[in-house]
Amino acid sequence: MAQVNEIRFYRASEKPYGAFSNLYRRPVEFEGEVFATSEHAYQAGKARKPEVRKWLMDAPSPSLLAMAAHGLYYWDVAPGWSKFKFDRMRKVLAAKYTQHEDLRALLLSTGDAALIESATVDNEVNRLWGEVNGVGQNMLGKMLVDLRTELRSPTERMDNWLSLVAAE
Repeated sequence: MAQVNEIRFYRASEKPYGAFSNLYRRPVEFEGEVFATSEHAYQAGKARKPEVRKWLMDAPSPSLLAMAAHGLYYWDVAPGWSKFKFDRMRKVLAAKYTQHEDLRALLLSTGDAALIESATVDNEVNRLWGEVNGVGQNMLGKMLVDLRTELRSPTERMDNWLSLVAAE
């Protein structure tokens, strides 16, 4: 069997790798709360005010939640968000892939392939978390690869990821 060098994903509905999308509908327990998706768990930390957080969490779909959260005014965003958002995403991903054995198995099944969130709409957010037409930082893909490495590692290394989740 030929080795796959890269796996591209974007839409949560795509089989089988749509599960790598943060919009994939699978509950995640994080910070003592159960969220509908990993996107919900991530974006819950972005709002400065409880009423803005509630408004985001009540969005009718994960994609509308993401759209609303990306459009928040500066004064509605938690102070320091740009400094801690990547750590938060790592913790959310650790929660998602350690709470769902099938998702963990899917991630591990990717071997050594690069994981690339391959967006279609060219904007700053899509180029940060993924790539558009081969251009972007692909932070989500890189975090998934890092987590995959940790999930394969001896127990003490996995404990580092789990401690991130427990610390919140």
